[in-house]
Formats: sequence, structure tokens, C-alpha cells
Amino acid sequence: MFVNYAYAADVVPFSMLQSAAGIFPLVLIFVIFYFLLIRPQQKKAKEHRDMLTKLEKGNTVVTSGGICGRITGVAEDSVTVEIADNVKVKVIKEHILISKKQG
Repeated sequence: MFVNYAYAADVVPFSMLQSAAGIFPLVLIFVIFYFLLIRPQQKKAKEHRDMLTKLEKGNTVVTSGGICGRITGVAEDSVTVEIADNVKVKVIKEHILISKKQG
């Protein structure tokens, strides 16, 4: 009876402006992630590395396990921490969170 025919729409050329508009949100998201997440984390990691290189005997430290004590010896990759009278533990430097110089 009644037959309807479907016709294809004209092809719209994909211009450079349309491709840039499609990539722009992705670039914007990356820039936001960089300035809000990646850059501050890199800065914090650099400050932590600098703090670890400045560790010296007599500093008061807090470890990632929550142990507080005073450094009595420093080695290349670890420190000896006195946590009580005559109680010393060896701690890997990367596990030290906070260091304060006494004096």
C-alpha cells in the first residue's frame, strides 16, 4: 500500500575544528588532574625525600607505624630510633613521616 522510503542524510565533512572540539574536554581533564593531583603529590614526595636526606642523630621522628622516638644512629638506608630507655629499633628511612630537630 503506502511505502515510505528512507533516504540517507548528506555526509557532513569532519573538519579540524570538530576534531579539536572533541579532544578539548580530554585535554582539560588531564590539565585539571595534573594541577590538582599529580603535581602536589610530586611536590610532597620531593619534600619527603629531602627530609630523609637531612636526618641526623638527635632528631625526634614519627614512623608510619606511629612509633615516636629519638634518632641515635643513622645509616645509609635506615636509622636507629630509641623509643624508650635502652629500647632501640632499626627503622627504614622511607617509613619515617615526620622529623623535628631537637634544640
